[in-house]
Amino acid sequence: MAKRKISRRVEGFTESVIREMTRLCEEHGGINLAQGFPDFPTPELLREAAKAAIDAGHNQYSITWGAKSFRGALVAKVKRWTGIELDPEREVTVCCGATEAMISALMAVIEPGDEVIVFEPFYENYGPDAILSGAKPVFVTLRPPDWSFDRGELERAFSNKTKAIVINTPHNPTGKVFSRKELAFIAELCIRFDAMAVTDEIYEHIVYDGLEHVPIWTLPGMRERTITVSGMSKTYAVTGWRIGWCLAPPEISGAIRKVHDFLTVGAPAPLQEASVTALGFPDEYYQALKRDYSERREIMLGILRETGFEAYVPQGAYYVMTEIKPFLDAMGVGDCDAFCRKLVAEFGVALVPGTSFYRKGSGLGRTQARFCFAKKRETLEECGRRLRRLSDMARASAGRTNQ
Repeated sequence: MAKRKISRRVEGFTESVIREMTRLCEEHGGINLAQGFPDFPTPELLREAAKAAIDAGHNQYSITWGAKSFRGALVAKVKRWTGIELDPEREVTVCCGATEAMISALMAVIEPGDEVIVFEPFYENYGPDAILSGAKPVFVTLRPPDWSFDRGELERAFSNKTKAIVINTPHNPTGKVFSRKELAFIAELCIRFDAMAVTDEIYEHIVYDGLEHVPIWTLPGMRERTITVSGMSKTYAVTGWRIGWCLAPPEISGAIRKVHDFLTVGAPAPLQEASVTALGFPDEYYQALKRDYSERREIMLGILRETGFEAYVPQGAYYVMTEIKPFLDAMGVGDCDAFCRKLVAEFGVALVPGTSFYRKGSGLGRTQARFCFAKKRETLEECGRRLRRLSDMARASAGRTNQ
């Protein structure tokens, strides 16, 4: 009998649907509201810092777990925002983006057969990350319209097999910001079941309506059992730089560094040096960031309401989850995947189908799609014009049905 050529572990998930929608968008010359990257410029000071770092000779390997200057700047920023001081030599690991930071973290602490709790809908990497690290993912559903979780369901998901829970706040794709009360409940379960929290906080500075982002590791009893993942990408509009990090206690950081070392060796040296500049930006930068994204959110929500989408108002991050059921019949399709493919091909707007944020075979998300609004006003307005064509077609289709 011939040996299997493909590992069984990769059969449990597909390639990224988000990145696939970007490829389809480029093929059709569409507007990319699928993948979460800005189409406006990176801050000029940061661009100039990158050029200066290259010219200054920062073009070879830095220390595997991160340039000393970057780790020092990051620790200073963390203290400024949380009041807690970390050890840059023992509690910080710089990775190739938050994506690599997450898989490095899970591979560093997971044993085959462990269980990892994941909230769904989820950023599409988390399920595959759990599988690749040898864990069994256990899913707990966030329910619209406020994307709350059932406390009983979450408590039942924990067991003696639970090694970790993955928490993304502010949340992609829903924009949910987990409250202090919700995080305290999760922390109590982690302590009771001796489980870890692995938190993705990449959107930590993009929060609306006066809400507060709470890092779970700042709650009582959680610093020693939390791995915090974040990065430069979203806050500073440099998604292509791939500078991320893990913050964790020394013993756990040591394990993460081993995995990171053999996955990628190190993050880009000149871009780490350049990022020191951004980590020192004044409070005014973060205030402007919230203000600008709040304006984009309102433009996007206005377009969606005008064109007939049911939008769930995000509390943070830069996405809107929507219900697309009224458009399925008009487009002659049966689910969100077919809808999104037809939308980009015929109307030139790329979205992410809702099913890509739920476990395979769950049946959830079939009438949902995610919009990204990290775009220039002009881009959003052009998207609105294209969606109005879709809306007109849907109304005409509904009118014919009612005759």
